[in-house]
Amino acid sequence: MRRDGPRPFSFYVLAAFFGLFVLFLYGPTLTILALSFQGPQGGLTFPMNGVSTFWFSRLWAGLGVVDIWAAFRRSLALGLVVMGLTVTIAFFAGLAFRKGFLGQTPLFYVAVASLIVPSIVVSLGIGLEFRLIDEAIKALAARTGWGFLQDHGTVMGLFTSALGAHLTWTLPFGLLIMFAVFNRFNPAYEEAARDLGATGSQSLTHVVVPIILPSLVGVALFGFTLSWDELARTSQAIGGRNTLPLELQGLTTTVTTPEIYALGTVTTGVSLLVIGLAFGSFLLIQRRRARRVTLPGT
Repeated sequence: MRRDGPRPFSFYVLAAFFGLFVLFLYGPTLTILALSFQGPQGGLTFPMNGVSTFWFSRLWAGLGVVDIWAAFRRSLALGLVVMGLTVTIAFFAGLAFRKGFLGQTPLFYVAVASLIVPSIVVSLGIGLEFRLIDEAIKALAARTGWGFLQDHGTVMGLFTSALGAHLTWTLPFGLLIMFAVFNRFNPAYEEAARDLGATGSQSLTHVVVPIILPSLVGVALFGFTLSWDELARTSQAIGGRNTLPLELQGLTTTVTTPEIYALGTVTTGVSLLVIGLAFGSFLLIQRRRARRVTLPGT
């Protein structure tokens, strides 16, 4: 819609405020990106001293005693597992809530309650829970003398306590997305499939999933990115091996070169890559749907 006449002064005030907000939001990331490409004599602040990929090569060689690439692989593996579980659990939970069952309202509030609990409290609680499990196993070993329990260390780890901590963060978002999707889902599609002789599983596989596939991609995006950069919920529940955000936090007090900025650029790049893949998948799905609609006889 074309506007006649000059814009009011309030428009420029709000536009300037929005511009400052965008600068505040993305300015730090852009600053780190720029400083990570400094020359060998570069420091942690402006002005930049040359332009090169020197600090990325240093990063590739490793950061001293810290095995940063092992932490990278741990975070990547954890993020992929969290993503898969978040999509699967949120999808089937959405189906269950769509049908309705006794106690669904209290269960819904319990499921999303972790969003309002401080992350560090969740981490402390999970860490305490697993320490109690460790103490119970040691007490059982002392009482029974079972050899396979004598050398027990801890059940805390990447795919136990840390996985649970991350799911307390990602699952509520996945559930909320699925609830919104199924609330708008037209049951006439499933009824038409049943009229054509489709079974329940066939209707789910060939009708429901293809329709809500873009939303599942969105849930997967939330699951991975929220896990990838999670710090507070992981801090007390990770066990003996850190994830990449924890290593990055520790390096901020010991690394005084742009290597830390190069690491930040790499981790941000992974997040952007995942977001790009998610949007690319969404566009591909939309194009395939449009092509099917325009094909003659469909």
